[in-house]
Amino acid sequence: MARHRARRPAPVPQVPVEVVIDSLTHEGRGVARLEGKALFVDGALPGERVSARYVACHPRYDEARVEQVLEASPDRVEPRCPHYGVCGGCSLQHMSDAAQVYAKQQAVLEVLEHVGKVAPSRILEPLQASPWGYRRKARLSAKHVPKKGGVLVGFRERYSHYLAALEACQVLHPSVGERIMVLRDFLTTLDARDRIPQVEVAVDDEDRTAMVFRNLDTLSDGDVERLKDFAVAQHVQVWLQPKGPDTVHSLYPEQPDPLVYGHPAFQVSIPFGPLDFVQVNRDINRAMVPRAIELLEVGPEHRVLDLFCGLGNFSLPLARCAGQVVGVEGEAVMVARARDNAVHNGVSNAEFHAADLAANDVANAPWARAGFDRILLDPPRAGAAGVMDLVGRLGAARIVYVSCNPATLARDAETLVHTHGYRLEAAGVMDMFPHTSHVESMALFVRE
Repeated sequence: MARHRARRPAPVPQVPVEVVIDSLTHEGRGVARLEGKALFVDGALPGERVSARYVACHPRYDEARVEQVLEASPDRVEPRCPHYGVCGGCSLQHMSDAAQVYAKQQAVLEVLEHVGKVAPSRILEPLQASPWGYRRKARLSAKHVPKKGGVLVGFRERYSHYLAALEACQVLHPSVGERIMVLRDFLTTLDARDRIPQVEVAVDDEDRTAMVFRNLDTLSDGDVERLKDFAVAQHVQVWLQPKGPDTVHSLYPEQPDPLVYGHPAFQVSIPFGPLDFVQVNRDINRAMVPRAIELLEVGPEHRVLDLFCGLGNFSLPLARCAGQVVGVEGEAVMVARARDNAVHNGVSNAEFHAADLAANDVANAPWARAGFDRILLDPPRAGAAGVMDLVGRLGAARIVYVSCNPATLARDAETLVHTHGYRLEAAGVMDMFPHTSHVESMALFVRE
């Protein structure tokens, strides 16, 4: 049997190159061409002339980062964070807020056109909120690095697997972002400082803050007491996760007040656990849900299907407007929580079911055989391919698709439009993650 040697990485040129940036990738990198080959340049904007240093070479394209801006774009701004360029948490702080949103809007429209072969009849006004201190949920890595003074906490460096030595974070909620050094110094005092690889944080609408420490080993009695003292001193909830997500438990207080986020416009409040999936940007979420309901044109005569419903983020506000709401989610635990949340809010016209929405075999489920006037989808990054045929056959007059991945939105839009006869009436972005290349969008499909 012939053996094939692994291809060696192409050598990386050591001398910087001067290039002019033509456009922007969907990930926010500048695009230049050098001797006919694409060069993706981190930190560069369209129209700029820059000196760039190579970081990797591939057969079809190369990668580089800006070393010096020789002619700047009018969209260039000074990054607010002193760690920008080293920390990999943000990639667009050098671009003005307006330019970031425009680039994301263009990315969605281009992918819809090129992948989905569709274009919206109208473009929705982007949803925007404060671009700083917005992130209320995050998984922070932790690592004891004695040469750097103790435990580091935060995100990976942009060009390596090492942790960035953060002192603060401008995009995290201040109750976390302004405590990075406090957290670093505290973790350094623990006996288990080498065995706590991550801290997951969650902040609710009342600014209650939960920190979940992933402890690989049983903690010493001294560490347990130190964690309790930390919780009291910093006014945070401290949780431990010795193994999988189902092992998460509160250390202090023993019976913590539940974390809660809400939709005041619909008189809905949703309790959640520190590891539950919730939207990280409260203000965008509070604007996103009303927009979806408005686009659906929901009234008391309508039955609404909410696919990938989670804890009821859309279902419960929808229930305030619709005659009946049916929420479907893949995780049985989340479905149980959604039912509890309906009871908590006095909602009696919503029901919830567990189903694997990626399996493409849900058409015979009892809930799937009922008729629906409106459908909302809020799938994960993989999209909703497993239920698109069902959605098309149900024939609802209006469908709203909330997306966190333009590529899978475009793929599913092609199915709805070219297979099931829908028209893409409207689409637009929601800046859920400012200063990052992450793109959230919403699309309205209308039955022809």
